[in-house]
Amino acid sequence: MGKLIKHFLTITKHRHKVMEHCFKAGIPIRGLLHDLSKYSPTEFIPGVRFYQGFRSPNEAEREFYGYSTAWMHHKGRNKHHFEYWTDINKNTKRYEPVEMPIKYVTEMFCDRVAASKIYKGENYNNSCPLEYLYSSRAKDRMHPRTAELLESFLIMLAERGETETFAYIKSLNRREKLGRTACKRG
Repeated sequence: MGKLIKHFLTITKHRHKVMEHCFKAGIPIRGLLHDLSKYSPTEFIPGVRFYQGFRSPNEAEREFYGYSTAWMHHKGRNKHHFEYWTDINKNTKRYEPVEMPIKYVTEMFCDRVAASKIYKGENYNNSCPLEYLYSSRAKDRMHPRTAELLESFLIMLAERGETETFAYIKSLNRREKLGRTACKRG
């Protein structure tokens, strides 16, 4: 099977797994919209060219060129990536992380769990996404409250499993949505 088909199947399998998780977490629309940009030529073509099957093609593209055009396109269009949430601080005049809304932190959680399942395969366990967070040092580049919330979701997953974690996250998203609705009425 060629790299084109393998890449297509990998991103589609990942997207469907994220969708499943987003439905469990109470954000079905985010699941339906998740990663549609991966099918655009800007992301899909490098994805095929650098496909390896055991890690993101963006990593291989980055090793080859020193940067990844696919990743830069992706992070600028998908709000579930913390890298999207940077802006110039009016006081420091520097780019700094901005706190992410809960629904996008939830989608980021779902994305990380799904990616761990896809890339780890039979070696996946509920601690894998937390271990990846720590090994990547991504927490250091997120807004502190965003990092704290994501880490708490991943710790809960590692310690209590999917059923309890998704139920908890779903309740948070429901409360957040109700709070926004009440504000609009008031």
